[in-house]
Amino acid sequence: MQNELSHLDWLEAEAIHIMREVAGQCSNPVLLFSGGKDSLCLLRIAEKAFRPGKFPFPLMHIDTGHNYQEVIDFRDRKVTELNERLIVSSVEDSMARGTVKLNYELEPRNKYQSITLLEAIEEFEFDCCIGGARRDEEKARAKERIMSFRDSFGQWDPKNQRPELWDLYNAMTHKGENIRAFPISNWTEMDVWQYIEREQLELPSIYFAHKRDIIRRDGAIVPVTEVTPPKDGEIVENIMVRFRTVGDITCTAPVESHADDVQKIIIETAETRISERGATRLDDQMSEASMEQRKKEGYF
Repeated sequence: MQNELSHLDWLEAEAIHIMREVAGQCSNPVLLFSGGKDSLCLLRIAEKAFRPGKFPFPLMHIDTGHNYQEVIDFRDRKVTELNERLIVSSVEDSMARGTVKLNYELEPRNKYQSITLLEAIEEFEFDCCIGGARRDEEKARAKERIMSFRDSFGQWDPKNQRPELWDLYNAMTHKGENIRAFPISNWTEMDVWQYIEREQLELPSIYFAHKRDIIRRDGAIVPVTEVTPPKDGEIVENIMVRFRTVGDITCTAPVESHADDVQKIIIETAETRISERGATRLDDQMSEASMEQRKKEGYF
């Protein structure tokens, strides 16, 4: 009797199919890799889709310059292990060119990633960016197609998207247009952690519970760093926290947790009722339409 495929097997097979569709239909794709858990799942999918050969695309990180050092170190080590090409496009380079202008010195840079991404797409003439976004993260993500069409200005129009029937995908573009492909769009945060457990994927240490200096600000836990110092009157605490998602320090908050291994995180994830972005991404909490607006400006 044949073994039945698990739900992770089906999700993995779908993601491999989507990634191969990108490689087959697009002339110059790139995989967006930050060192976070979702993009690490994408790397494993790419390995299963294309090994023993090289990936048919480079990796690219849009670096705000305000990333957790543990994640950057892990990113570089992982790329070296895979022996793949990594392009680092920096928001600070955009600042030097004058295309990004901060309103104040420690302004969060996450929203400016769109500009740097669009500049990198133009510079390298990428026609598709493969990302690890998932529909369960945020309501604007839920409206996204697997192959999300962006116009020649890099903008996303939810009313101007292609139908996706069954597993038929259309990644064709004219010069200057772009596709954002999301192979794990149908996965949930729980699926990601169960896949990490099954595949025994290594992760940056900040995903697991650890002691960290924090302050409590506007209902969120904010880590104490050079770019997020405590304000007058704020009390610094040293507590056990972990990060559900990683990104720019200025807008990524940890959560209180004692989950120091993958199994404990799976149990914790099953009990939570708040999405990871809803709980930890301070930029998404600025307004109900924060993510949708950034996507219309070119955000991935």
